[in-house]
Amino acid sequence: MNVRVVCRFLGVILFLVALSMTFSAAWAFYFHETQVVWAFVYSMAITFAVGIALLWYVSRSSEELLRKEGMLLVGLGWLLSALFGCLPFILSGVIVNPISAYFETMSGFTTTGATVLSDLETLPKGILFWRSFTHWLGGMGIVVLFIAILPQLGAGGKVLFKSEVPGPSAEGLKPRVSQTATRLWAIYVGISMAETVLLRAEGMTLFDAFCHTFGTMATGGFSTKTASIAHYDSILIEVTIIGFMILAGTNFNLYYRMLRGRWRAAPSDAEWRVYCGIMVAAIVLVTLNLRAQAIYRDLGSAVRYASFQVVSILTTTGYCTADFDLWPSFSRVLLVLLMFVGGCAGSTGGSMKVVRVSVLFKRAALEVRKVFRPQLATTIKIGRSPVSEERTTAILAFVILFVGIFAVASCLMALMGLDLATAVSSSIATLGNIGPGLAGVGATMNYAEIPLPGQLILSICMVLGRLELFAILVFFVPSFWKK
Repeated sequence: MNVRVVCRFLGVILFLVALSMTFSAAWAFYFHETQVVWAFVYSMAITFAVGIALLWYVSRSSEELLRKEGMLLVGLGWLLSALFGCLPFILSGVIVNPISAYFETMSGFTTTGATVLSDLETLPKGILFWRSFTHWLGGMGIVVLFIAILPQLGAGGKVLFKSEVPGPSAEGLKPRVSQTATRLWAIYVGISMAETVLLRAEGMTLFDAFCHTFGTMATGGFSTKTASIAHYDSILIEVTIIGFMILAGTNFNLYYRMLRGRWRAAPSDAEWRVYCGIMVAAIVLVTLNLRAQAIYRDLGSAVRYASFQVVSILTTTGYCTADFDLWPSFSRVLLVLLMFVGGCAGSTGGSMKVVRVSVLFKRAALEVRKVFRPQLATTIKIGRSPVSEERTTAILAFVILFVGIFAVASCLMALMGLDLATAVSSSIATLGNIGPGLAGVGATMNYAEIPLPGQLILSICMVLGRLELFAILVFFVPSFWKK
């Protein structure tokens, strides 16, 4: 393991984190938040200083970034980004406890949207912008941005890209992976600009439009309002955000294909069709359940609130327009099940991803048929594309690890005295990068009452979920550190 070359690139990543704070400092200056401006100035200075120290330490290192070093860089890059990204919260006095500040920042970068803050309207605008901006940076990926602006990474860039981009495969990679990273970020920026314009036209202030766009496109969920999207009580805003949440939960490679003239790339994609099918089926079931239990007076209201919450949970965004913790048990259980599914591979959505769930069910169905037809071919297909045995095994391993980590985290949270619903839902809500759960961490609650050790555990769950487990779990394999 060549640690020196990793430190060199970590220094550059810290430079990016420091530079990204300038936008929030500018908003703080605009709103005359002097203390917050200085908090960002000090945070940038500290982050820059550590970045320079890392570069100076390895100033003569020119070794190539190989697979092990690439995975270490991705893991440490996210852990350090959250560590230095939490400085504005601490120095501004908004969050005094370092563990809670780290939890909030990790929740931002991993696009989880779980928060320890309340009464958001009373908080400094510069801080609110920073927490939302961390969503936007983490949505497409800190390291993917790093690759886009450092094309000289060469083969090492491909390792970094595959380690960070969510999903079982990173399709559409060009020989120069920096081109792929640049194009994905360009699409991401373009769609974000479109949503910002629409939300501004629909009545949001420019500040709120930016922040809610960041939360939507990153499938994050941080809002500038304590009541989240329910604050606006606007069907037009809700429909707009639903549309962009669906776009954010779609594989971004499909947009690239569509821009190249393949207009039917999304409808012809098997995963996208399953993604839409799950979404529609869940909306119908929740709507019927809400009407059957007379939660809402008319069918229109049931459709309105069911649609928003189903799309928000499935895409792992976490925005709320209703307190779904008060819904019937069937609807709540269905929402929890959707937390395990998530968006498409290659999207900004979290959790296990639709393609993995599809392969898992196809494999299970195949094994059932093989009980009475042992000679049956074992090839699984997603659409017209066969799934190799190696890839199927990798998906099964991922699902086993995902469920295992969820079970361990749930037990640890229960040991801290949390009730069953809070312990279980907080674990899947953070591991799946969703945000709100049930009971003590429900739609109208936050994570402030979670014990500090629990916040630390859930912070680990967030980064494990965002980096698809393996980029962090390899740190615990002794052979990973050997040359």
